[in-house]
Amino acid sequence: MSSSTSASPPISYKDAGVDIDAGDALVERIKPLAKKTMREGVMAGIGGFGALFEVPKRYKEPVLVSGTDGVGTKLKLAFEWNMHDTVGIDLVAMSVNDVLVQGAEPLFFLDYFACGKLHVDTAAAVVGGIAKGCELSGCALIGGETAEMPGMYPDGEYDLAGFAVGAVEKSKILTGQNVKPGDLVLGLTSHGVHSNGFSLVRKCIERAEANGTVPATLDGKPFKAAIMEPTRLYVKNVLAALEQHPIKALAHITGGGLPENIPRVLPEGTGADLKAGSWPQTELFAWLQTTAGIDDVEMNRTFNNGIGMVLVIDAEHAEATAATLRGLGETVYQIGQIVERSEGAAVQVR
Repeated sequence: MSSSTSASPPISYKDAGVDIDAGDALVERIKPLAKKTMREGVMAGIGGFGALFEVPKRYKEPVLVSGTDGVGTKLKLAFEWNMHDTVGIDLVAMSVNDVLVQGAEPLFFLDYFACGKLHVDTAAAVVGGIAKGCELSGCALIGGETAEMPGMYPDGEYDLAGFAVGAVEKSKILTGQNVKPGDLVLGLTSHGVHSNGFSLVRKCIERAEANGTVPATLDGKPFKAAIMEPTRLYVKNVLAALEQHPIKALAHITGGGLPENIPRVLPEGTGADLKAGSWPQTELFAWLQTTAGIDDVEMNRTFNNGIGMVLVIDAEHAEATAATLRGLGETVYQIGQIVERSEGAAVQVR
């Protein structure tokens, strides 16, 4: 050992910016939250190197469906406003709603939380939201990773990613292949902006703050609460409707809005004609549109604009399906129909 090295004081991992004790404390805080999400199939709790899950025996030919997503720049507002308890719900919803679109029941979820310095209370609030989202969608929080990476993120900031795995009976996979002209399009309302379009939302907030025009409330909620309202979890209600009705296709309305997401589940040669005004625009979306100064086309391409999940079903079963969903607590609108289309945009709103 050189004399210069021996004269230097030792550097611990904590001195380098990684606090193992804080990580251990967080795991202890997470364990009871995760325990509340346990369901059939879970074979090992949090803390192992890998999470074990047995596909329930009631599936004859199970097909696994997986999804991954993050929360996007909505996190910037969580940092700025110190509102960390709902972004975990967003994280879960973005993946489990996607998995649901194939007709799958979400089985388990894993999260990845990365930060520069681990603040246990903040991380526990985030993971508490993740556990809540899992509980509300019948999905087990089966594992995850907390990465403390000094120098990678500014203090007080973090990033989130989530991974969901679901299962569907092979014979019941929703492919949209049997969608045909004349089928109806039903829209389930969203809980606000969900988790897409926040780069524009933040620009709108900046503009309104500069002009002194930030409203006190939107849709009866305090402004910040309305903006941060978490993504609606459609899982339990839509799975119940799938059990009872011959739904042909589902589309989760995320980035790209209705025009970009509905075509993903439509067969070649078909499109959707949506009727403008067939669902109400909330105060929140009206405020965003006015503040941004954008037209209806841009509005529908950027945001869910009030519709978070779309169902396609034949006209004969549409009313009964809507009634079932309303009975479960969804707000449902008939927003359009499927048409033949060989050219032009696959989704027209007019």
